[in-house]
Amino acid sequence: MLSFALVYAGTYDGSTFSRPQDYKQSFYRELRPISDDFDPEALAINGLDRAELSLRGVSPEIAMDQAFDWIQEFSGAGKPVLVAYPLSFDWTWLYWYFIRFSKRGSPFGHSRCFDLKTAVAVKTGRTISSSGRGKLPVRFTSTRPHTHHAVDDAIEQAEIFANIFEGEGE
Repeated sequence: MLSFALVYAGTYDGSTFSRPQDYKQSFYRELRPISDDFDPEALAINGLDRAELSLRGVSPEIAMDQAFDWIQEFSGAGKPVLVAYPLSFDWTWLYWYFIRFSKRGSPFGHSRCFDLKTAVAVKTGRTISSSGRGKLPVRFTSTRPHTHHAVDDAIEQAEIFANIFEGEGE
């Protein structure tokens, strides 16, 4: 993992969901690589420079502790939930990095997470395999392009989350 972003996506008290007025509350870090092993295709998609990150990237220990603090700032006494599309990809990386590098572990515990792909399947009556981003109903889509920059993608996912959470089924 060379970069990641988190965006405040709203609150839910068990009965009322509140989406943020905007998605300016974000956390972004570019990380120093932890290994010489990498997937060249993935690197081409994100456009990051591994050599540059080896020199100026934030150490994962510092970045994950900073991310933990940022999450706690917004969640306060509440329990933060990681929302992602698809969750299985983002959770795998973020959870491992939090457990491996943060002094306090994961701010999401071992299972406080919400999969947007599953939510799309439930809301639309589709299968999981037919609920990918490319088949997202227009009413759930974000107004933002999918750029593969971590902040842009996190904001896009936060908007999709709010649209799904507030929307009705097909």
